[in-house]
Amino acid sequence: MGNKKLSVLIVDDSATVRQSLAEIIESDPMLEVMGTASDPYVAAKKIKSQIPDVITLDIEMPKMDGLTFLRKIMSQHPIPVVIISSLTDKGTETGLKALEYGAVEIVTKPQMYSKDFILESKIKICEAIKAAAHAKVRRKVVSSNIRVEPKYSADAVLPPVQKHSMIKTTDIVVSVGASTGGTEALLRFLKDLPSDTPGIVIVQHMPEMFTKSFAERLNEVCKITVKEAENGDSVIRGRALIAPGNFHTLLKRSGAKYYVEVKTGPFVNRHRPSVDVLFRSTAKYAGSNSIGIIMTGMGDDGARGLLEMKEAGAKTIAQDEESSVVFGMPKEAIKINAADIVLPLDKIASHLIKIAH
Repeated sequence: MGNKKLSVLIVDDSATVRQSLAEIIESDPMLEVMGTASDPYVAAKKIKSQIPDVITLDIEMPKMDGLTFLRKIMSQHPIPVVIISSLTDKGTETGLKALEYGAVEIVTKPQMYSKDFILESKIKICEAIKAAAHAKVRRKVVSSNIRVEPKYSADAVLPPVQKHSMIKTTDIVVSVGASTGGTEALLRFLKDLPSDTPGIVIVQHMPEMFTKSFAERLNEVCKITVKEAENGDSVIRGRALIAPGNFHTLLKRSGAKYYVEVKTGPFVNRHRPSVDVLFRSTAKYAGSNSIGIIMTGMGDDGARGLLEMKEAGAKTIAQDEESSVVFGMPKEAIKINAADIVLPLDKIASHLIKIAH
């Protein structure tokens, strides 16, 4: 019936964290804890007797660190891995390295703060595990799509787009949305862009603090400038702004100039930042002066927003299935006819340059 639960192996040296993660995972009807392990050696023994659908992995552990274990998994028997990391500067750099080594998602370790914080941590962890199970590092695809928590639309952050006349401008704005597999996709996409590319605003589903390190890493290898978006930053030619983790980022306009608003707010499509929020604001304030791109990712965040951009006159692009790590977000956008064109990842940059000029 396709209702088989996804089995999860928790690997963390803290007994308290293992217990907390187990409670969070077991609270989701789609997930079950196959077992827990205090270090990679214990985990390896458990994997020999039963292969989990997904592994949650701590980075800093005794006996063998998480990165070494991750590399062994990916080289010997690829299993989807979700990194559960603490929020430290060192941790962000190591977490980004884990993505390079093949980890599918990064989620920050839940802390015992407010009730809302714990609920948000639960949503992030469970959604990341489900996304990982669909990633192309594994052969089996789980089709069940049970949802438990309320799923808010972009209406929770800003009202639907109303058609209105805009001040004419020659500036083009490019809005991009990505999730699972997006860090590698964005690297390949942005590296191919010339220094005079129109201003870009990006939402990549990523934890707080990781987006700054990610932007800095991209900035080192791209011809354009890449930085984490700050409230009031101008959207200008030759620069890409990446929405900071845990904050919605909206495109705004003052006269003929574009800038971003960075703000908090409820989860939209179980994400903050949300692609739908960025795309809706782009439709509202840029309309036909914009280009929307939706890339690899689990779920449907961005699909409705891309359609709103198209209806407002924007040109829209979706990444194809073959080059997507998870063909969720692009698939949903294509399904509702939100994409003008569907392209493999390596063709998106050249097409963008063509239509932008």
